[in-house]
Amino acid sequence: MKIGILETGKVNPDLVPTHGAYVPMFRDFLHRADSAIEVVGWDVVDEGRIPDSPQDADGWIVTGSKHGVYDPLPWIEPLKAFLRETYAAKVPIVGICFGHQILAEAMGGKVVKSERGWGCGVHSYRLADEEPWMTSTPGTMNVHAMHQDQVVKKPPEARVIASSDFCEYAGLAYGDHAISIQPHPEFDAAYEADLIDLRKGSNGIGIPEDIAEHAIKTLENGVDNDMLAEWIVTFFRRAHTSAESERKNA
Repeated sequence: MKIGILETGKVNPDLVPTHGAYVPMFRDFLHRADSAIEVVGWDVVDEGRIPDSPQDADGWIVTGSKHGVYDPLPWIEPLKAFLRETYAAKVPIVGICFGHQILAEAMGGKVVKSERGWGCGVHSYRLADEEPWMTSTPGTMNVHAMHQDQVVKKPPEARVIASSDFCEYAGLAYGDHAISIQPHPEFDAAYEADLIDLRKGSNGIGIPEDIAEHAIKTLENGVDNDMLAEWIVTFFRRAHTSAESERKNA
């Protein structure tokens, strides 16, 4: 299976020597569940590369980003159009953080810079009804978070699959071929700690010191990255197989 990574953001250059770039980070994440998955990156944020066709990969992941879906960047609208085309073609999509937000906007939702401020560190999310790609049913999941923006209006087609008191629409699903989550299952504690340290303070535009300190303490909590890798790979397999069967029987 070939998964395309739509790279809408970049790891800060100061952190790349230690933690690597986003495409290898997502490759390592997916390989937790299946080391045979092929991962190919599309540089959307710097090169404006949008795939020619949804069928250029068997499934797509949209990454996190420092940008907002409301920013006037030349690749935002083409990416939204590609996501709508991909959804219509029933090629599976997984959105992470910014990817979660832009998929919601593309499908008719609304995203804003939340008045609740920064969400960072390990957050716990309540899970809704069991989805067919969930290989276990723990009721909650712990995942690394790093965001200010939030989905505040879910698209008409979306159903909520994860939520918290801080983030009501932390996970959304669209039919059987698109899912998205606000947190970052590809992060580890070391990367999150360095990212918090890099972003805290910063003349009032970064993470406030008290929030950063609390977030660092939460990194001692365990996360469910292995479980989420299994879920996402299972989702890709099921959705891809279903779409291929529908195309053959059409």
